[in-house]
Amino acid sequence: RTQTNSSKQPTSSNTISGNIRHQANTIGTGTLTLISTMAPRLSIAAAALAATIALVANTSSAFAPPSTLAGSKSSSSFVQHHGIPIRANTVATSMITELVTADIPSTLASATAAIQPAADALSSTLSSSTDLLSFSDQGQNLAGIFFQCSLLPYLAFLYFLSFRGNRTPDLGNFGWQYLLLFVLGTIPSGIVTRSVYGDSLANTDWLHGGAETLLTITNVLIVLGFREAMTNPNYSSSGSKYGNTPKIIGVVGALLFAAACATGTGLGFEVHSPFLFGIGNLPEDTVASLPFVMHSEPINALSIPTWAIHCSSVIEFLFAMDIIWKFAETTDNPKWKGLTWGMVPLHASGICACTYHFFYNPSSLQFLVELQAFFTLLGNTTVAIAAYRIAISNGWTLRELNPFPKSEVSPEGIAIDEAAAVPYNVVAAQESDLVLFAKLTALTITGSYLIKYGELALDLPFSENGIAAGAIVFGVPAITSYLYYNRGKEEGGEEGGFSLPKFGGDGEGLSMADVKKFGVSGTVAYILTELAFWAVAFPVASSALYQTTGHWPDVINDTTDRAAVLAFIFTGANIARLLVPVRLGAALALAPWVDENIINRGGAEDEE
Repeated sequence: RTQTNSSKQPTSSNTISGNIRHQANTIGTGTLTLISTMAPRLSIAAAALAATIALVANTSSAFAPPSTLAGSKSSSSFVQHHGIPIRANTVATSMITELVTADIPSTLASATAAIQPAADALSSTLSSSTDLLSFSDQGQNLAGIFFQCSLLPYLAFLYFLSFRGNRTPDLGNFGWQYLLLFVLGTIPSGIVTRSVYGDSLANTDWLHGGAETLLTITNVLIVLGFREAMTNPNYSSSGSKYGNTPKIIGVVGALLFAAACATGTGLGFEVHSPFLFGIGNLPEDTVASLPFVMHSEPINALSIPTWAIHCSSVIEFLFAMDIIWKFAETTDNPKWKGLTWGMVPLHASGICACTYHFFYNPSSLQFLVELQAFFTLLGNTTVAIAAYRIAISNGWTLRELNPFPKSEVSPEGIAIDEAAAVPYNVVAAQESDLVLFAKLTALTITGSYLIKYGELALDLPFSENGIAAGAIVFGVPAITSYLYYNRGKEEGGEEGGFSLPKFGGDGEGLSMADVKKFGVSGTVAYILTELAFWAVAFPVASSALYQTTGHWPDVINDTTDRAAVLAFIFTGANIARLLVPVRLGAALALAPWVDENIINRGGAEDEE
């Protein structure tokens, strides 16, 4: 909060924080007063809205850079001009006082009249603050949209994975759920990096490494949970030998990161302060004296601890893919191998992030961030589909969506409970936990030093070569997929390895002959799927051009824009050829609906 008198100096950041805490306590006291007097729910909601406006308005300056809080004239005059804190506080205080005694109609009327000025002022604050907009604008980028859309399929994945009939290990299931803390952790860390440092999270090493640590914890929990269920003969009867210790460590890690976000800037951490104080980093003189070094590191280069976190995340995720593949034998359910296949796009997402850091996060390779977001959305969707197939195979039905208590004598429920009680097919562990930990640690440390200092011997990381970056992003997951494809062929079975669809009408795989079997309905369904597929080509191409150049294409007057859009669509057309099986499958799935609702709709109505 700054003084409204222009002749007075702004208060210190400590005073601002104290005022915010005082106001939060005041708001909390007012809310408790309302609840204790049994005010109508609608009145409480209106009071909460007014309190939220007051809180947001007062905290809008909390994330401002220290230099701004210390005495920036523009910030001071801005607050004086809008009077946001004073106006919002007045609104909240008057509304909370009035709501205790007013009836609902008058409450709504006064709430509308009182909130409007504060809402207008708050809107003006948000639209005028470059610090806040610099972060909120990310939500409108292509990457931000992909990341936002990826949350819903991931929640669906967690729901189906947690189905009791799946016998998902408790600790492994908790690990997948813990990933949500990583997602939430990137929000405050992103706000701090944008508002305080005016930079991206990828360039703010101490926050970057802290956020990625939550991802590493996620992978460790998944590996420990599934591995123990496969190897511990007493797991079904006595539970995990680890108890709640891994979960407690995970929660403590999340709390420590939250504390770092809240206090790090006040403790003097700068934008390029290394994570964990850069433990393990070689001195600059030592690096310069290495015989293979040809370049000096940029200031935004990742520290050894941050590279270690990234390497361990990738390695542990590969371990998790392998263990879940083997879990199919533990449960006698080959559908679990499908989850490994569903994790491949998420593996590619991690490779995108590491590749972006390998090239020192240049703005010219921003497409890697958008590609990472796309793979995240795709991966969350594929693991959700895989978890759905696992749940279906274990007896899940639409009845499970019923929120009311299930019947204890339901035949379906009894069958699911009996299946959930079947013990695992335990196998002896090939190596102890200590050996596994040592192996992961050795791979992590070796990979960290090789990447951080080995790339200084190359010109590639400093070339901002998009083709090379794309080759890495697609090459590494392609190798992983090829290995699992061969592994599946060797093991055989229903989910051992999928056969790539073949074309030519020989009866193997999908072909147009399968579509033609549905007659007119199949043809119409195929036309509809093709139209839907290509209907998104131009918007996607236009959005890609906008993300690259900052302006929407003018395909009528600008030949350059027209050529760029057509080139993007042409490239997409060649890539789309790889998705022909998906399009044919969609046409086959749509054909019965087309037959019932389009082709034979008139005949059905006549019969009625």
